[in-house]
Amino acid sequence: MMRSLWTAATGMIAQQSNVDTISHNLSNVNTTGYKTQRAEFKSLLYQNLQTRTTTANGENKPVPAQVGLGTRIAAITSTYTQGAMQASENDTDFAIDGDGFFAVRAEDGNVYYTRNGSFFWAIGPTGTTLCTSDGYPVLDSNNNIIVVPQGVTSGSMKISGDGEIGYLTAQGAYVSLNQTIGLHQFTNPAGLQKLSRSLLAETDASGAAMNEATTNGLRRSNVRQGYLEGSNVQVADEMVNLIIAQRAYELNSKAIQASDDMLQLANNLKR
Repeated sequence: MMRSLWTAATGMIAQQSNVDTISHNLSNVNTTGYKTQRAEFKSLLYQNLQTRTTTANGENKPVPAQVGLGTRIAAITSTYTQGAMQASENDTDFAIDGDGFFAVRAEDGNVYYTRNGSFFWAIGPTGTTLCTSDGYPVLDSNNNIIVVPQGVTSGSMKISGDGEIGYLTAQGAYVSLNQTIGLHQFTNPAGLQKLSRSLLAETDASGAAMNEATTNGLRRSNVRQGYLEGSNVQVADEMVNLIIAQRAYELNSKAIQASDDMLQLANNLKR
């Protein structure tokens, strides 16, 4: 009887983690570039009540009698589907149409990746640079910081659909800086480690970052200036998943209550 108590308890713990994941998705429904997550489950160990070859009558039994010991969270995976394009009036807002990721350099000196293209021109030690909202410099295809040339205003900077960076002179002539916004792809994006501030870290599971500008065979992504990529969270689906998780949690609690009632009956037999 105690086995059923612990089995139902594992179900409640797993469903609580499932609800946590769904809640995180719903809370980030308006986060730029956010990718929805999904909890995946796996069954725990099984106990053999009867082997394949024995029965109470000594007859051959081709199928064993096994009972499982519950469930647990196996993984929480991210789905990297394209989010909706949302128009913006900010010239430094960029959306990626494709599988690429922007590269930024954090304060620890490491390079991280993001789909959040809400950038700003900020004055730093090296001049006016293109940065994230947290002040992290955005990198070009050569992993260099994007800096506004001296004598040029940030309002004159222009970025084309393929990420090429340049500026307009006072006469309206376009001058290229021979820089493009760096875009990188991964063999397994689901293996990226999620950090705060919409940043992603490269891991062994994701594979090394592949620069779209230098890696052959990749389908190039497009940079859409004046747009932001919305999250790919589907609120209706998340609400349905939340109801399912709530019902599963309730059923496991009922199983615990039923086991407790049966134990109480067994205890009362001696009276």
